[in-house]
Amino acid sequence: MNERAMAAAMATGARTRIFSGVQPTGHLTLGNYLGAMRRWAEVDQHRAEALFCVVDLHALTVEHDPARVRRLSRQAATLLLASGLDPEICTVFVQSQVDEHLRLSYLMECTASDGEMRRMIQYKEKSAREQARGGSVRLSLLTYPALMAADILAYGTDEVPVGEDQAQHVELTRDLAVRFNQRYGATFVVPRTVHPPVAARVKDLQEPTSKMGKSQARTAGVVYVLDEPEAVRKKVTRAVTDSERDVSYEPERRPGVANLLEVLAASAGGDPERLAEEYDSCGALKKDVAEAVVEMLRPVRARHAELAADPGQVDAVLLAGAERARGLARPRVDAAFEAVGLLPRR
Repeated sequence: MNERAMAAAMATGARTRIFSGVQPTGHLTLGNYLGAMRRWAEVDQHRAEALFCVVDLHALTVEHDPARVRRLSRQAATLLLASGLDPEICTVFVQSQVDEHLRLSYLMECTASDGEMRRMIQYKEKSAREQARGGSVRLSLLTYPALMAADILAYGTDEVPVGEDQAQHVELTRDLAVRFNQRYGATFVVPRTVHPPVAARVKDLQEPTSKMGKSQARTAGVVYVLDEPEAVRKKVTRAVTDSERDVSYEPERRPGVANLLEVLAASAGGDPERLAEEYDSCGALKKDVAEAVVEMLRPVRARHAELAADPGQVDAVLLAGAERARGLARPRVDAAFEAVGLLPRR
């Protein structure tokens, strides 16, 4: 191991390091909050050395409005802080403000193969949608997993908490880390995927077999963290269930009802199967789900309003976070550049 790689390894320290992020491709949803943000605030930032990032560069892989990306990036960062992330405990920053992500991304492209990129499920799905709309597929959509690998590996990440839709990308990241280390010497920590517990994959209220996504064209089934209480109640009341009058927790046979029970369990506490026994109609269940979600999101919305009124405070947190992240990433990225044969930076 060269001197820079050794310094990078020493910088990692004994504590477990976590990295995760959110894309500013749409307004953050109930699924984002229950599946990731709340756990980051309540658990992950306290148990490990944690970095949480708004991965704005990933939003450029498809056609986008620059002003909207900028606006949603700041909104996402503000919501991360409003959800309880404490910049005194963890590192909160924006991806594009740390150059090491892009520097290492090219090395990951040089380590990955074309076939690996084209086998990624998200690439197949998103490129098919783009082509169906008559649009062109950007090269960055194909190489997106290399940038994601760089996001993770730059920090000596031990754990990556992700949903099922990103698990394939983390597995590729592991493969690239192992391959790079075998070719050029021990440089990167090989991260492991961590799947969050219940409600990690909240379903769309109108299409309960599909994930509640922030970039969906149809929004009637998507509850956003910043939705007004009445909007939340209306969306939950209109949630698709089935023709049966009773309530039972059967995810395969009754996905709509199961989704509501899982949201209730995650929002107010309890077990979905036991909660099902407390209801004799879907109407009563929907009413309680709506109120539980409204009350859970109320303090987040209030804190977001406070922070949004002082954008300078949020910007200061992000710049300080980027500086801290840069200090953590640079030794390892410099080590990787030297390992592949490039002249050192002075």
